Amino acid sequence: MSDRLRIIALEEHVVLPTIMQAWSRSGVPELPNLGFGDSAVAQRLRDTADTRLAHMDDQGIDVAVLSISTPGVQNLPDSDAVAVARDTNDQLAEIVAGNPDRFQAFAAIPTQSPSAAAAELERAVTKLGFPGAMLYGRTGSKLADDPDYDELYAAAERLRVPLHFHPQMPVQAVLDAYYSNIGPIGTALAGPAIGWYYDLGVQYLRMIFSGVFDRHPDLQVIAGHWGEVVLFYLDHTGFFADAGGLARPLADYFKQNFWVAGSGTVSTRYLRWTAEVVSTERMLYSTDYPFTYGFRPAGFPFVDTSAGVARSFLENAPFTDEQKADIAHRNWEHLTSGAKNGAVRSSSARRRT
Repeated sequence: MSDRLRIIALEEHVVLPTIMQAWSRSGVPELPNLGFGDSAVAQRLRDTADTRLAHMDDQGIDVAVLSISTPGVQNLPDSDAVAVARDTNDQLAEIVAGNPDRFQAFAAIPTQSPSAAAAELERAVTKLGFPGAMLYGRTGSKLADDPDYDELYAAAERLRVPLHFHPQMPVQAVLDAYYSNIGPIGTALAGPAIGWYYDLGVQYLRMIFSGVFDRHPDLQVIAGHWGEVVLFYLDHTGFFADAGGLARPLADYFKQNFWVAGSGTVSTRYLRWTAEVVSTERMLYSTDYPFTYGFRPAGFPFVDTSAGVARSFLENAPFTDEQKADIAHRNWEHLTSGAKNGAVRSSSARRRT
């Protein structure tokens, strides 16, 4: 390409002291993926300065949109979640203010309380300048399509900000039924190997079939991990959509209410498929830092996003320069412009910069 792509990455995880202390108080297992301990992943999660910036430069990422590692505040007791979310968002805002050219942030939202969730989203957007929020599917046993979330979804629609969903571990009954008695691999299968994506992908379908997007037609959802499995079965699932009484074809919801990113899985196959299903005008970019950084298991070279792979993958994608720029930064900028000026974000109305 003649000009260097500006790349904004949207699923770049971090942990901060306030939420780590809250996790400890609530008895959450102190695991590396929550920033505890001295492993490389834990140290990178806690870092918001020199190391993170150096790794962004190594990957070729210009701006990282920070979000709390899964499951955010959604595994905290109701009595703690609201205050911890507020303090965490204040800390995120300070990090962004200290380096606004390199960082943005998704708000942490206390979904345990519908009214507090909506209020914190509004505060984060209007007072702290956040471009959206990161949610983590269900809260306890309450799934993402529960009517209690309507107040939050209405607030996101009114504020014109996207909600990025990230998976978390399935409920215990699912863990017991599908991932137990198989040894150590069971935990991986239940989580980032495959189980996470089934769990959240089904919740996306539930949101569609339960009418969330019919009640909130302008609600915009960001799906990572190439659409959380369901994108690859969309045609097949659509065969049965009549049973759900949808107001429009199933695929339309993904083309009008969803945006899709790859979360660090730099697979050209998945990239092409996603573009075919939702078009490059609905695609965003992410690296899933630090969980994929420098991680290259034998036989799977497409997982590593270090040493410039995040940039070269996109630069070498089978798209036009305009389409690459859309995925790299322009789709995100248009998606989040509504929070700043009230602009309509439909693809037909978007103007190229």
